[in-house]
Amino acid sequence: MLTLDRIYKQLITLFFDVIILTVSLWLSFALRFGEPFNPYLVDNLWLFIFVPIVAIPLFVKLGLYRAVLQYIGVKVITTSFNSITISCFAITFFMYFFLDSSNDLPRSIMPIFWFVSNTFIITSRFLLKGMMYSWDNSVNKRKQTIIYGAGSAGVQLAESLKKSIDYAPVAFIDDDKQKYGTIINFLKISSFTSLQKVIKKHDAKLILLAIPSTSYSRRVEILKKLSKFPLEVKVLPSVDNIVNGEVTIESLKKVQVEDILGREAVVPQEKLLKKNIKGKNILVTGAGGSIGSELCRQIFELSPSKIVLIENSEFNIYSVHQELLKSKKRAEIIPKLATVTNLQQVNQIIKEHEINTIFHAAAYKHVPMVEMNISEGVYNNVIGTYNVAKAALDNNVENMLLISTDKAVRSTNVMGASKRFSELILQAFSEEKSNTCFSMVRFGNVLDSAGSVVPLFRGQINEGGPVTVTHRNITRYFMSIPEAVQLVLQAGAMAKGGDVFVLDMGDPIKILDLAYRMIHLSGLIPIDTENPNGDIKIKFTGLRAGEKLYEELLIGDDVIQSEHPRIMQAREEKLPLELIIKKVNEISKLREVQNDIEIKEILLKNVNGYKTINL
Repeated sequence: MLTLDRIYKQLITLFFDVIILTVSLWLSFALRFGEPFNPYLVDNLWLFIFVPIVAIPLFVKLGLYRAVLQYIGVKVITTSFNSITISCFAITFFMYFFLDSSNDLPRSIMPIFWFVSNTFIITSRFLLKGMMYSWDNSVNKRKQTIIYGAGSAGVQLAESLKKSIDYAPVAFIDDDKQKYGTIINFLKISSFTSLQKVIKKHDAKLILLAIPSTSYSRRVEILKKLSKFPLEVKVLPSVDNIVNGEVTIESLKKVQVEDILGREAVVPQEKLLKKNIKGKNILVTGAGGSIGSELCRQIFELSPSKIVLIENSEFNIYSVHQELLKSKKRAEIIPKLATVTNLQQVNQIIKEHEINTIFHAAAYKHVPMVEMNISEGVYNNVIGTYNVAKAALDNNVENMLLISTDKAVRSTNVMGASKRFSELILQAFSEEKSNTCFSMVRFGNVLDSAGSVVPLFRGQINEGGPVTVTHRNITRYFMSIPEAVQLVLQAGAMAKGGDVFVLDMGDPIKILDLAYRMIHLSGLIPIDTENPNGDIKIKFTGLRAGEKLYEELLIGDDVIQSEHPRIMQAREEKLPLELIIKKVNEISKLREVQNDIEIKEILLKNVNGYKTINL
């Protein structure tokens, strides 16, 4: 029936209406006389022909068959009432004025018929609507969808979904106990504790979070609970972001793992954000990377006079440059294809553009890659940092901030050790009498950065698995890129010289739990002992060279709280500048002959806490 043309659907409905009118008339006689067959019924068989002849044209004229069954409502009720009421009056008029009085019917027959036929006609429409809706879901394979939140937004969303060819709402979930067991638009409202049963009953694949007025913390709490179920999750934005209060399918956005791991943002201190940026000439190294590009975006919004981008990838610098050009803000943008390992080039850029503040984000950061390319990795990270710091000192740059990592703390890999040595370089320069304030910010993993675990898992899930986890117990700190950069900008403004700032990363996340959550958020089931017939396999590959089970943010216990609630300040040991310069020169010479062993030995001897681990 679903595939028939509209005219055939209307004819089938008309045929059923004839049967309903006939049955209603017979039932009226039966109810009036208390028996299914009686003399009056036999004497008035003409009514079974006359009633449809009068009523059906009225149904057509008043538009009963123009209503689309899928969206019927009050219109069907009023049309049915009007049509049958007119039919009853017409039949009664004909009966009393044109027929022999001996054939008169009891006056109660028509009111009974009016009530019974209306009940049957209206009920049939809504039953047919429900059946067609059910058939439509199975035939068109619409995605069975649960709506979390049976408030006004959820009801509007359910109405919108019923017109969709992709989604089929099957149930509501709500936290209000008074709503449990009630039904809205054919959808039953259940509690969160019943969610597993609802998923199984309807074979649901998607849940929509329709509680736009809830707080951020409550939303994250709900999303964390939902991530334990094999459901794709989409969410309505906050009330402020819904235009004109209208809730539509287009309002929905897919929930990412960032929405679950994220924290409620602390309002930034505007004074700190602008201190080293507004009206100044800014240099960002590694401007095309995950952190570097976000630095450029946020810095550009803080009204610098000029922003210079250093990047050795043509495509990356092109991308960020084009993005900044589209901004409504106005500042001079200067992209420079350059490398921080070229001291002369870096020095010339800083001098020519009279740089006031430097954000040094350029680095090789992938642990296994640097472990396999020690000479190049250490040269880029250590020598690059030294060159930028030296050029900053020589050109009286006001501020230089190094983007560091938690892997610099008691490192077990070359990448982390090279970043700790980079910190030591800035700490040593800060001991010199100069006009430049050197500082560094240390934080953990940022979500969705290039090459990080989140995009890796996402790609593996899209390809059908397996999802690779190095160790069952491995943990990492995570923070969103925008929040990390926002804190970096504020930390740099608090620097006095030689500061090691440490960002509050919250609690560490178990990578295995992250894998499970991401698989569930994709609407899939991980293959494990409880679900041997699941969708995605999790494969444990073993710790990689230099990889730790957990990361730390502090080397020692000497830490103080800064004026910002999520920024701490560590006091850690330093190396004299003379020794730093000597080791920098040694690394440069060893890199020329690609002597990985000796370069690694320099790090082992001079970076406190660095030690290799045997897997």
